[in-house]
Amino acid sequence: MSSDWLLNGSSGEDYSTDEATFYDETDMSGQTIDSISRSLQRFDWPDYVVFVLMLLICIVIGIFFGYQDHQKHKRRREQARRESEALDYLVGGRKMQIFPVSVSLVASWISGISLLGTSTEIYVYGTQYCYIVFAVIIMGFALHHIFLPVFHELQITSAYEYLQRRFDQRMRLFGSILFTVACLLWMPIVIYVPALAFNQVTGLSIHVVTPIVCMICVFYTSIGGLKAVVWTDVIQSGVTLLALLAVLIKGTYDIGGPAEVLHRNIAGDRLEIPIIDPDPTLRHSIWIILIGAPVWFCYGVSCSQDMVQRFLSLPTLNDARKALKGFVIGWIVVNLIFFLLGILVYATYYRCDPLTTQLARAKDQLLPLFVMETFAAYPGMTGVFVAGIFSAALSSLSSALNALSAITLEDFCKPYCKKPLTEKQIGYIMRGSVLIYGALSVLLSLLVEHLGTVMQLTMTLSSASGAPLFGLFVMGILMPWVNGTGALYGGVTGLFVMLYMCYKAQYSIASGSRTFDTKPVSVEECSYEYAYNRTDGLVDAESDLEQFEKSIYHMSYMYFTLFGTSVTCLAGTVVSFLTKLRGNYHQAPIDPKLLAPCIRKMQAGGIPLTFQAVPTDRKQAEMKETECS
Repeated sequence: MSSDWLLNGSSGEDYSTDEATFYDETDMSGQTIDSISRSLQRFDWPDYVVFVLMLLICIVIGIFFGYQDHQKHKRRREQARRESEALDYLVGGRKMQIFPVSVSLVASWISGISLLGTSTEIYVYGTQYCYIVFAVIIMGFALHHIFLPVFHELQITSAYEYLQRRFDQRMRLFGSILFTVACLLWMPIVIYVPALAFNQVTGLSIHVVTPIVCMICVFYTSIGGLKAVVWTDVIQSGVTLLALLAVLIKGTYDIGGPAEVLHRNIAGDRLEIPIIDPDPTLRHSIWIILIGAPVWFCYGVSCSQDMVQRFLSLPTLNDARKALKGFVIGWIVVNLIFFLLGILVYATYYRCDPLTTQLARAKDQLLPLFVMETFAAYPGMTGVFVAGIFSAALSSLSSALNALSAITLEDFCKPYCKKPLTEKQIGYIMRGSVLIYGALSVLLSLLVEHLGTVMQLTMTLSSASGAPLFGLFVMGILMPWVNGTGALYGGVTGLFVMLYMCYKAQYSIASGSRTFDTKPVSVEECSYEYAYNRTDGLVDAESDLEQFEKSIYHMSYMYFTLFGTSVTCLAGTVVSFLTKLRGNYHQAPIDPKLLAPCIRKMQAGGIPLTFQAVPTDRKQAEMKETECS
């Protein structure tokens, strides 16, 4: 093997397993990557106690609410029980309280992906991503005035029941399938992220950790329903927040205080003002964040069953709006901590980049590595951090599983059953679906490690089915001229376009033909030996040349949902216009409750918002004959 491998240098790429083996077998003077990694993997019994305790609390909460609901239904008449069991399991009987629902909304959204991915994003690409808080505020206004009034007035259990009321039964099934696909693409990433952190601190394979934790999540979700999910979210959020604050305070103290952290980030070019370049192929800019990101957030909150389900578990629209405000504020506070952790991690490694030296084998292992070094002398604290990551992941996973349970019962089973489902059948469907979806997520998580950094991966893949799904709701709530046929063809068009776009985008990243400018790193003060392959630089240079041939799928990943939604709505509008122009489609009057309040006001003011097909004389005569008969 060439001696070039022993030269110090900078590279952000991951080495293969053979190269890792080479570290182990090479005789180096002083500390090596392998010896340092083994010394940091100290997950002692206090850490295991904290970690296992968190899992046990989740199990106990699930059993408690499951038993409580069982006793309540036992006292009811058989017919009422059938209806109320699903209502309690899926939306908490619509009697949930504002605070736990607000916390649960934040916990559902803030998964391990956000926890590890945000700090990685800032370390590798800088603080441009921090301006995304403006996108969340814009999303809050849209949800407050457009989506929440519609959903709460209808009092539905499945968000996709709306599509049936607005269009037809086909659209309800299509929307449910899109959401199911979106969840199945997202949940494996949620599972993979905490397993990656656990692997960094213990050395235990991610393929061992993933099924164990997922089975626990499946258990308490299937037993306790939405109440168990919400209250475990509250407990898990407390554990996560405690872990993050402990890491932030201790890490800042070790470096020398906030002033030193700020100084190192300024020197390392990490702190940035908003980029105003309108180029859509940039990774982030203020235009991308203000235009593209709010649409992605609106999709994630306004037409995802797991989020809508929580808003519908509250008794009134006013309560739902208060929970929304709590969600926005909570999201900003938690992400502010994530941002601070990102600049803290850089301040710690600003003279010895662990990605270059391969002390961290993957970008998303930066924060776990930092925690291990920070709390090496404090037994139990690493366990608190890992428990926090798993708490964030479990809260998101349990929310998705509970939502998929609702979709399976309300959209895939009930509409196609000739007879009312019995109590046992409802129970088997709700709990069996949780088990099946959990098993699928574990199997699909085996593919995630080959697909890039989790933050961009999540937003890209979710756009594949999420963009056409959001387009269906936009057409339904804001575009009264779109009919069922237009919505169906628009959704199908958007789905195929986005599947192609997302495939090309991820393939270009995996193949190296699509690269992004990363912030500079240094290895000047590394106290250990590491390996480096000079050919990495040549690969990057070739990738830079290929960037000149930009395609539409090279747009920022934050634009993907906006692009897919626009394609869906445009196709839906064109098809609706053509069907009405041909005169072979009659659309019944739309219930005003199915439209956004602003659209209702426009229609009440006499503003025409639907296509009016102009019939020929022959068609007019036929219509008159029909009316007379």
